[in-house]
Amino acid sequence: MNVVVSTLNAKYIHTCLALRYLKAFAKPDYTVEIAEYTIKDPAMNIVTDLFEKKPDVIGFSCYIWNIEETIQVVSMLKKIDPAITIVLGGPEVSYDTDYWMKRLPEVDFIVMGEGEETFKHLLEELTGEQKYHMVFGTAYRKNGRVRMNPPRPKVPLEDLPSPYRFDEDKKALSKRITYFETSRGCPFSCQFCLSSIENGVRYFDIEEVKKDLLYLIENGAKMVKFVDRTFNIQREYAKEIFQFLIDNHQGCQFQFEITADIMPPELLTFLNENAPPGIFRFEIGVQSTNDATNKLVKRHQNLKKLERTVTMVKEGGKIEQHLDLIAGLPEEDYDRFKQTFNDVFAMGPEELQLGFLKMLRGTGLRIRSEDHGYVYMNNAPYEMLSNDVLSFADIARIKRVEDILEKYWNDHRMDHTIEFLVNQSFPSAFDFFQEFGDYWHQKGWGRIGHQLEDLFLRLEEFLKHHGVKNLSVIKGLMTYDYFLHQKHKPRKSWGTPELTKEEQTVLMNLFAEQPELPHLPVSLKKQDWHKHTVTELLPFSLHAYLETGRIVNKEEILLVHYDVKNQKQTARFIPFEIILEKLGLPPSPNGGNRSFSYTLIH
Repeated sequence: MNVVVSTLNAKYIHTCLALRYLKAFAKPDYTVEIAEYTIKDPAMNIVTDLFEKKPDVIGFSCYIWNIEETIQVVSMLKKIDPAITIVLGGPEVSYDTDYWMKRLPEVDFIVMGEGEETFKHLLEELTGEQKYHMVFGTAYRKNGRVRMNPPRPKVPLEDLPSPYRFDEDKKALSKRITYFETSRGCPFSCQFCLSSIENGVRYFDIEEVKKDLLYLIENGAKMVKFVDRTFNIQREYAKEIFQFLIDNHQGCQFQFEITADIMPPELLTFLNENAPPGIFRFEIGVQSTNDATNKLVKRHQNLKKLERTVTMVKEGGKIEQHLDLIAGLPEEDYDRFKQTFNDVFAMGPEELQLGFLKMLRGTGLRIRSEDHGYVYMNNAPYEMLSNDVLSFADIARIKRVEDILEKYWNDHRMDHTIEFLVNQSFPSAFDFFQEFGDYWHQKGWGRIGHQLEDLFLRLEEFLKHHGVKNLSVIKGLMTYDYFLHQKHKPRKSWGTPELTKEEQTVLMNLFAEQPELPHLPVSLKKQDWHKHTVTELLPFSLHAYLETGRIVNKEEILLVHYDVKNQKQTARFIPFEIILEKLGLPPSPNGGNRSFSYTLIH
């Protein structure tokens, strides 16, 4: 029997851990081939590839992000070859399974819940006596009717073979994300989450976990995402894994979902003192700072302790943080969500993800949706459209906040500029993102593409329209941000340069003729100055702002050199009078009120 298991990932860099568990558990009795695609692949291409594998059985792993595309593929396959046995599994079809069986007559079986043992048992019956009523955890058809078997007891985790050691995966380990789990289940009962349906947490043997992690690292893995719903629920287990990764990381990066308010300070101190910078990333689900809302969704959260964790991690400077919000939770109207957003943005996360409530099948919130007047999409991803305190118009406006947040904050194109705007030019961070998002929508920019320069020009246009004060200072920060995030010397700046080409040439030649300027960290040949260096005049002291956060009205020349060869980044600020003296020039016309900034950028 030729067995293929498949899924449509959201992106190529993603991998499906579930398929690898199915393959590992079926061995050695059954040889299972894994076939992964993306939701962007044309259905005809996927169907053709699967058809050419000549499968007898195809199992699809189904999620909210791929179910509709999977249905199209399944329908085409069954038309081409009705003899193929189609099996669906995964969280999207594990609930309301009778609905899926009736909606999709092309599907022969659905595996509900954890699928390793169930899928193998199903293969045994397909090749044996076909007693499908004995395969607990499945739905099937008999005499034109849907039959639902009782659920299967959860398999002991020690009985699961490793899904991480297939030779065919080695080649892509450095190019794709490896998903990894040390536990199954969640101790919490958040009513919008599928994990709330399970009871208890089961752990894999920690020594086996270490062996698998070391195997992945030594075979070239570059990014490992732990899928544990709360990685830090068992403190000593988490600390032992952290220590193991600190000792053996070899440059690999690791991401964890943690519950911040139960993170002990002593564990954070340990990480701040011992973790190498950049190898750990925390994803923290805040969702809402409204106690009344959290209570309604059975989410217990101590915001003071959560903020303490976020602050300690940020001050430690070793771990990047990704904080999540959900718009549309019960009894959180537009104004209260605005407060949630501002509360969390003030914590200063490197990334803030603004998501919208999805009414997932099987969750308590979907079951009791009428209690809060929810209107939501009929098909996946079942996103809410409105409820009794949040209108669709409110949702549409918050979507604009999300769009600007992604473009201007999470992509880190203008960190210095945005921090200045939200702290000094607008009443709050939410107000900035909302007003800019509304303007973006009014101008119709969402319907057209954009280059990097367009993002700067559109922000400038919005700020002029809004009438913000200190626009010259903001434009100076935008220029600094623009140069800061280039890998090579740009052909031009984003806006109109303050210095003419002639002035830039004069300055460049003067600097190039001085091979050893004071405090300059590199020695440059004359041609290198022109190839890898740009100059610009700023209306304020960038040095003073970066050091103190204060705006000092003192003109400053910004010299930016792109050290492509050494890939280093540093910054030096030199009083302009020293440069003039070194060059043998008279004092600046404004009485020495000008300085020279040097920034070396990778």
